[in-house]
Amino acid sequence: MKSLNKMMLACVAAAALAMPALPLAAQANPSPVTLAGDVKAEKIITDADGKKRTELVEPTTIVPGDRLVFGTDYANNGAEAVTNFTVTNPLPAAVRLAPDADATLDVSVDGGKTWGKLDGLTITGSDGATRPAIHADVTHVRWVLTRIAPGDAGRLTYPAIIR
Repeated sequence: MKSLNKMMLACVAAAALAMPALPLAAQANPSPVTLAGDVKAEKIITDADGKKRTELVEPTTIVPGDRLVFGTDYANNGAEAVTNFTVTNPLPAAVRLAPDADATLDVSVDGGKTWGKLDGLTITGSDGATRPAIHADVTHVRWVLTRIAPGDAGRLTYPAIIR
């Protein structure tokens, strides 16, 4: 079990480290927008009054079924607004998009070749039959930021579950 945990953590860590570079590589022109990616584990905490709350913590030991939140912070460090800035994050193979992910997320189920809302995408099986795409089929998520004013910053996130 420890080697499985280490393998999953390594996959998650590699994906988190790769996230800042991947979206920038997709941009056509150099940009003053900086990106920084991370991954956190959801942990349920029970306080002294018995109330439960969810905290995001550094992932240490993770097992199938655990929830993670992948995040990308962005900031426009330039003097001019940036328009139509695209941030694309691949999902690590060790995770699947959580069922409670924002239904308006722009996703791909074919490695980033085509995009849409999950409820409008299909998967074609080896037999040629098609079926509706499901959360476990998502390979990438994408956001198009219409306008980032100088000095503006924000955070983009999506929830995932360890397979």
